[in-house]
Amino acid sequence: MSLLDKSDEEIIKIAEPIWANLVKSSNIKDYGSFTKDFSSQMLYGANEVELGKQWASNELISSLSEDCQALGCLKRGQHVTILYKQTSTKITGHFLGRLVLGEEGDQIKVFGATIF
Repeated sequence: MSLLDKSDEEIIKIAEPIWANLVKSSNIKDYGSFTKDFSSQMLYGANEVELGKQWASNELISSLSEDCQALGCLKRGQHVTILYKQTSTKITGHFLGRLVLGEEGDQIKVFGATIF
């Protein structure tokens, strides 16, 4: 069954460990673990030097709380966007996490990941 044919609940269940890995890996600034689920397109644009610069200059992305809440899914084209209510261990307030998943061959991969 295609990712796009799954229910929101099924998609969120697939996305949870991927998002948790991104949060954990970002907090410890572990490039290899952070990019392990990236699509080839994402890997091309996410080189280790650029990510290192982001980790050094943005306190939020290295202080994400492991507690988050999936808000829902948006299906568009060949991808599904899962939105998260995210907090930080150092910065007060709520942030919006965005995880874009799609299929690459027979695997589900990350095609986008951002925090606002």
